[in-house]
Amino acid sequence: QVHLVESGGGLVQPGGSLRLSCAASTTIFSAILDWYRQAPGKQRELVATISPGGSTDYADSVKGRFTISTDNAKNTVYLQMNSLKPEATAVYYCHVRYILYDYWGQGTQVTVSS
Repeated sequence: QVHLVESGGGLVQPGGSLRLSCAASTTIFSAILDWYRQAPGKQRELVATISPGGSTDYADSVKGRFTISTDNAKNTVYLQMNSLKPEATAVYYCHVRYILYDYWGQGTQVTVSS
């Protein structure tokens, strides 16, 4: 069992920035790591992915503003979110995919509002 603890969410004004963190209880260097988000009344959507080799992919809605990264020494994946828009308001979840298993974090709330 892998435990994921997310942090960094909160209330931010439009145009502001937040950095989300997801700390894993075990090594993540061989895993595919994702950030998802789910807004009220909407389906969960994939926001960003980073592969073990460091390749990244982003939803069109966040390209150029969000950056996913990892610190394997700390078993942590990050999501740097800049130029935030109100439509980014959602619960953000980290997702860790190993060959046989995958795990979800508990989610962290991000609210973008003036």
